[in-house]
Amino acid sequence: MEKPRQGFGGLWNISFGFFGIQIGFVLQNSNMSRIFQTVGASLDDLPALWVAAPLTGLIVQPIIGYLSDRTWNRLGRRRPYFLTGAIFAALSLFLMPLAPAFAAPLVFAAALLWVLDASLNISMEPFRAFVGDMLDRSQHAVGYAVQTAFIGAGAVTAAIFPWFLEQLGVSNVAPPGEIPDTVRWSFWAGGVALFLAIGWTVASTREYSPEEMAAFDAEADVATEETVRALSAKTYGTAAVWAALGAGVLLVVAPFDLEKEIYLLGALLASYGLLSAFAISQARQGRSANMLSTIVGDFSGMPDVMKRLAVVQFFSWSALFIMWIYSGPIVSQYFYGSADPATAAYNEGANWWNLIYTVQNAVAAVAALFLLPFLSRRIGKAYTHLACLMTGALGFLGFFVLRDPNLLIVCEVLKGIAWASILAMPYAILASNLPQKKLGIYMGLFNIFIVVPQLLVATLMGSVMNAFFPGEPIWTMLFAAAAWAFAGLFMLRVRNAAG
Repeated sequence: MEKPRQGFGGLWNISFGFFGIQIGFVLQNSNMSRIFQTVGASLDDLPALWVAAPLTGLIVQPIIGYLSDRTWNRLGRRRPYFLTGAIFAALSLFLMPLAPAFAAPLVFAAALLWVLDASLNISMEPFRAFVGDMLDRSQHAVGYAVQTAFIGAGAVTAAIFPWFLEQLGVSNVAPPGEIPDTVRWSFWAGGVALFLAIGWTVASTREYSPEEMAAFDAEADVATEETVRALSAKTYGTAAVWAALGAGVLLVVAPFDLEKEIYLLGALLASYGLLSAFAISQARQGRSANMLSTIVGDFSGMPDVMKRLAVVQFFSWSALFIMWIYSGPIVSQYFYGSADPATAAYNEGANWWNLIYTVQNAVAAVAALFLLPFLSRRIGKAYTHLACLMTGALGFLGFFVLRDPNLLIVCEVLKGIAWASILAMPYAILASNLPQKKLGIYMGLFNIFIVVPQLLVATLMGSVMNAFFPGEPIWTMLFAAAAWAFAGLFMLRVRNAAG
């Protein structure tokens, strides 16, 4: 039995909430360092304060995926999480600009970032599974492409809104310790937009009942106990290796004077080893009806296509985090001739990077609506992703070899095509090759391969650059180009696994 095909209106309703979610993420990513510094944080404090974002996603998404797979009430399966996350995210966006008025404003802002990021993840994770729930396999590619278009549109809206307010005469500066009015009003307008966009999806869609879902997915029904049985058959050796590796990382940080963020990496590795051992113990005792055993069991027993896509995801997002960290300074240093933040040339380069990065998001929105569905129908999802990643790799290579800042627009167009595909094609492939009843938890676990490269780039790339290319950040663009090229070539293995 096949799910009914959705027209454009149905596709719009299913994914419109992501427009609001992306507004929340971009407002957070673009302004939190500014807010932290306004309320008293030093530049050296920022990495530790920012660790909330990846760590929250790492913890929250598998849990929400597990829970949403098992939820059914009057709102449905995924929509209760959309609405819960929307309420708390909107409240957080409203309160964040008021942080200077609270006692211990830095502590308040840091705590509110955890709440905001957790709330955005609570809404976001089920949206990935929601497309798979609502659409037949033949529409997965176009469904995730429409979702990506809303991601791009939300990113552009949130990025230009503070600038737009400034053009209207709203002040972009404030006395020491105060948040500028452009940021305040952007957060408040963003909170309203987020809530209304997610509310639209909640109000305009009807989820299929568990009985309907079972009928749609009868041939792919997988016993709930399967992964737990596989977990109980595992030895404790692998868990011990992970725990020992984590302990080893923790022990070498101080003697080798490594970045303090590496402590987090070691703690995560050790924690995974300990949790794996506990989950194996629970499974061997027949205690299968618990979240930990299911999450660890599903992670260790991922389908082959998901394991191969995880490699692609790892290298894809490694390049993206390199881009977000280094692109601004690179444009200023190599295209405008200044590495000094106090100079006019440096800030002119920073402004140019902000503008062309908006071009990348706009191109992603257009490519998602028109290019990705066209290519996926003709050459398949795997080859579409391969072609887009190779196109994006050329964009990174352009940063390395060009020196005319105007030509960077072409680079951003190429990278925008790849960005659209990264946000759509892996999820479309997963949704078409995973058991429907576990789509939520697998989508949540897939997020690990976004978070881990972020942590590795943040902790290791600086040390690598200082050791081999001190003062020459342009070489990171070559790393990024190679990462996307490798990810693209690895899609050939995904194609073989996906069939």
